Order: sequence, then structure tokens, then C-alpha cells
Amino acid sequence: MKRTHHCNALDKSTVGQNVVLVGWIDSLRDHGGILFIDLRDREGHTQIVLDPNNNNYAAELLKLKPESVVAIAGTVVARSASEVNTRIATGEIEVTAEKLLIHNVSDTPPFPMEDEKAQKVNEDLRLQYRYLDLRRPSMYQALRVRSKAAKATRDFLDDQGFLEIETPYLFKSTPEGAREFLVPSRLNPGKFYALAQSPQQYKQMLMVAGVERYYQLARCFRDEDLRSDRQPEFTQIDLEMSFIDREDMYALIEGLMKRIWKDVLGVDLPTPFPRMAYEEAMNRYGVDKPDLRFELEIQDFSDLFADSSFKVFQGIVANGGAVKAFNAKGLADATQGEMRDLENAAKALGAKGLAFIRVGNDGEWKSPILKFFSEEEKTALQQRLNIEPGGFSIFSQQLIGNALV
Repeated sequence: MKRTHHCNALDKSTVGQNVVLVGWIDSLRDHGGILFIDLRDREGHTQIVLDPNNNNYAAELLKLKPESVVAIAGTVVARSASEVNTRIATGEIEVTAEKLLIHNVSDTPPFPMEDEKAQKVNEDLRLQYRYLDLRRPSMYQALRVRSKAAKATRDFLDDQGFLEIETPYLFKSTPEGAREFLVPSRLNPGKFYALAQSPQQYKQMLMVAGVERYYQLARCFRDEDLRSDRQPEFTQIDLEMSFIDREDMYALIEGLMKRIWKDVLGVDLPTPFPRMAYEEAMNRYGVDKPDLRFELEIQDFSDLFADSSFKVFQGIVANGGAVKAFNAKGLADATQGEMRDLENAAKALGAKGLAFIRVGNDGEWKSPILKFFSEEEKTALQQRLNIEPGGFSIFSQQLIGNALV
């Protein structure tokens, strides 16, 4: 009863073969005395047909439960056209069982194994039974993606002449950087190691030693409060190069990302990646790491209001400042309290003030400052901000050198 195939490896080309499958019972169905099992392993599913009259395993059938571990020996047969399951890779075949071996009988699982149902279960319960939670297809797929990404990283950097070198986890505590986890030393009472928050000093030593190209998938530890992008321990692709310039590093990282996306997701990333200067990013988006998916691009209207009859905007421009705005589409229903919060945030970051224009679903413009605008200024705002019904345009006056958020 040694396994011959994974559950996802059988198709019409294997019809007639004798096979042995090992895995977990995903589901059980009794159709008029014939028992059907969806057998699952890490690669996929295969339908098994069990005959209660088969003396090789009839006595064992009453023990079968979902999530029990079994081995099945049998023959691959083709399904009829009306029974083909197009949702799984093995949907054109099934295995008629001739032998059954039960490795382990499962208790009733504490929560459903289906992804859709398990997502609704309390997370604490899923973590308590983590070994069960990891059986779910989405969880296994995440592990597979991480493994393939690590392999693609190693393959690419090896092709580029890098050496993978492990650096110690235990290190001398350093005053800079993040707060460190401390580990007491049994052999030196009262003294402590620190868990490395990054391999920074080690890789610098390697460069001085002449290694030239180093990398590792480094485990890092930082005793910091949890944030959306920070946790106490994490893995980073850590590398260092000698005798290069900026373009060399750009080309390397772009090539690495291209290789990972291709090997893991089958996606061809176009290279070189788009580049944006810091000054351009700050002027267009107000931040040096803009998320371009939101398209909240800031427009500079200083030229428009340089000779405006609206003295507030005109005065800012005359004194060397700038007037900028962006179109927050779909936010015309923002409350007065939300507007006050936005204005306070803008002032805290150096802006002189905040103004707005609401555009109702009927296309009517509403704003305390609208009466100061000429028809030419309104037309320019309409065209450059692409203002539509339901839109919400926000203006801020700022001094040169201060960023707008």
C-alpha cells in the first residue's frame, strides 16, 4: 500500500492503471449503497468509489469519518460524460477501490475545513487547532507561494554570483535601530544576547572581507508594538553588493522581482520599472510612497490663481506659496466633522488652510469660496480636475517646502 500517485496526478491517460493513493477524507457521500469519497492530499482531490459488498474492506467502512487518514488501492476508470466534474483537475476519472487501509480515524473537526466556512470561524479557535487550519486549500496555497518565492530568489541570486551565507541570530545589543529581544546567557549570569534585528553589521563585515555579493533569507526580530506592516519576527531578503553604482542595484532588484513573479505567478513584469523622482512624487501625490491605484493626483493651480480676484489664493501665490487641489471622487457626502479633521491635519503639516468644492449628484457646485471664482477659473477647475457629479475637490494653500497630504 505504498503511494504511487498524488491525488491530483490522475487523468484520462491513467485510465486502467492500478494506483495507490494516500490522504485525508474530504467528504463522504452515500448514493444508493455505493459510497463515494473525495480523497484529498496536498496536491488536490480524487473521487474514490467504495462498494459495501467488497469483502476486502466492508468491515472498515463504518469507521470512516471526514478528515480520517486512509490509503486506497484500486483501478482508475473514466467517468461518463454526464458525471465529469470540471471544477477539479481529476474530474474526468475516478478510482474504484479494491483495498482500503485506515491509518487513523479522526474525531469530528472543531470547525469546517471548507475555506468559505472556515473564514467565518473565530480566529482563536482556528489558531488553537492550527494543524487543522493549515489543511485548508487557501492556507496550503500560501505556504506553496512562499516556498516558490524563496526558491526563485535563491535561483536568481545564485545566477548573479551571490553567496548565501547564514549570519548568527544571537548578537551584541546595539543602541541604534529598533528595540531588541534579549536572551539571558546561562554561562554568563547577568549578561544577555540580543536577537538580531537585521544582519546589517554582519553583511558589512562580509563586504570588508571581500565576499562582494552576499544574500540570505534573514530572520529578523524586533520587540516593537504590532502595526499593519510590522511584527515581532519576520523574514526579509537581505543582500549586499560591493563595487556597484545605483543602476546596478536597480537592475538587480528589478530582475529579482521579475523572476519571482514569473516563477510563482506566471506573470511577466515589464522592466525597467517606472521611476519617479522624489520631488515629482511630493508635488503630484504629497507623499514619497504614493499608491498609484487610487489616482488621487494633486494638481497645482498656482498659475490659475496668480492674478485671481480671490485674494486668499492670489496672496499665497504672490508670497511664493502654492495652491493645490485634488479630486476625491465619491466623497461629496463628507460631514462637517470630517472636513474639520481634514483641515486640522492639513494645518498640522504646514498648510495655511483648506477649502473644498462639493458637486452634488445633480451636478450643482457648492462651496463657500465658489462666489470668488470667475467663469474662466471654474472652467479650468472642471477640466483639470475632471470634476463630475458626486465629486469632492479639496484645496490647500501651502508655503514652499511644505508637503500636502
